[in-house]
Amino acid sequence: MKALRQLLMALLACAALFGAFAAHALVAVPALTARVTDETGTLTAEQKSALEQVLQAFEQRKGTQIAVLIVPTTQPEAIEQYSLRVVQAWKLGRKAVDDGALLIVAKDDRALRIEVGYGLEGSLNDAVSSRIIREIIVPRFQHGDFYGGIAAGVDQMIRVADGEALPPPSPTAEKGAASVWRLAPLLLMLSIVFGRVLRAVFGRLPGALIAGGGAALIAWLTAAGMLAAIVAGTIVFLFTLVGAGMGGYVGSYGAGRRGSSDGRGGFGGGGGTFGGGGASGRW
Repeated sequence: MKALRQLLMALLACAALFGAFAAHALVAVPALTARVTDETGTLTAEQKSALEQVLQAFEQRKGTQIAVLIVPTTQPEAIEQYSLRVVQAWKLGRKAVDDGALLIVAKDDRALRIEVGYGLEGSLNDAVSSRIIREIIVPRFQHGDFYGGIAAGVDQMIRVADGEALPPPSPTAEKGAASVWRLAPLLLMLSIVFGRVLRAVFGRLPGALIAGGGAALIAWLTAAGMLAAIVAGTIVFLFTLVGAGMGGYVGSYGAGRRGSSDGRGGFGGGGGTFGGGGASGRW
């Protein structure tokens, strides 16, 4: 019996130590796959979609990235420490422009924060962020209207950030890259179907040049962008020049695209940096 009691006491001590360690473990930063990340199930799918559309439209128009994160708790860290870890990992905003912002809500802690990138600190400064929290978001949270508070807060953040003088977004390059991806299956198929014929008739290098020029023309007419034309032409030229193994590549391309969406789950940070600017609040 004495040995059994000693064993039980040792197990209880281990359990206590494990509990203390777990209690002090830091909350993991979730992967950035969307502009709205809700790890609490607070928002419905329709509400998340509505916020996503607003934030995406603003980013396309202004270039600024704003994201929303809802977590149960940030403990044992204060929300300021955890929020800074999140933005340092997510890198919201454009590189060297630093025009990113994060609205984070720790629901069980009844705490929230607006984290602001360097490039937005002129307009979305600490005082303005604090007012948005106190006067717009918190009153709605106090009545249990979490979606209303977040939507109104995001809307005001957008209005304020819109007044910041920032470089315009570069939609041409983004559109061209996206167009190349949409055209990739067609271009690869053309390489397979016509590549061997062109190589047999004109030779390896001339045939590849003709195939690449044709692909560039197709991309130019459909994507209306020089970048898309250059990339498409180069890809088809190389594939036609190499020739062998194209069927296997197409199979691996299709599998890879299906599995990764766009390689970033649909959304990713642009390389922006943060220095702790913003404000916090509670309700």
